[in-house]
Amino acid sequence: QVQLVESGGGLVQAGGSLRLSCAASGRSFSRYVMGWFRQHPGKEREFVAAINWNGGNTYYADSVKGRFTISRDNAKNTVYLQMNNLKPEDGAVYYCAASELWETTWQASLYNYWGQGTQVTVSS
Repeated sequence: QVQLVESGGGLVQAGGSLRLSCAASGRSFSRYVMGWFRQHPGKEREFVAAINWNGGNTYYADSVKGRFTISRDNAKNTVYLQMNNLKPEDGAVYYCAASELWETTWQASLYNYWGQGTQVTVSS
């Protein structure tokens, strides 16, 4: 089992940047596919980005492609989400998740462990 704790959220102006971190505790962090999701008020959780066990394969939602970068440091048991050129519609609660699958996936139902989330607010 793995426990996930997100950090790095906050308030930023449109066009600005934030870097989210997700620290994992527990065994064998490197065996998990890691993903970032976000949820707007009153809406379903949506996929943002995913990364495979060694960082060699990444996958992004079209809405963030070219602006967000997911990465991981297995030695630190941490996954990151660098968010650049933020837009007001990027404001949401961002969640880190871990999947026991071998390949990256956008499907929330295939992630086994979730963090508590961190709030990102983008002002226009």
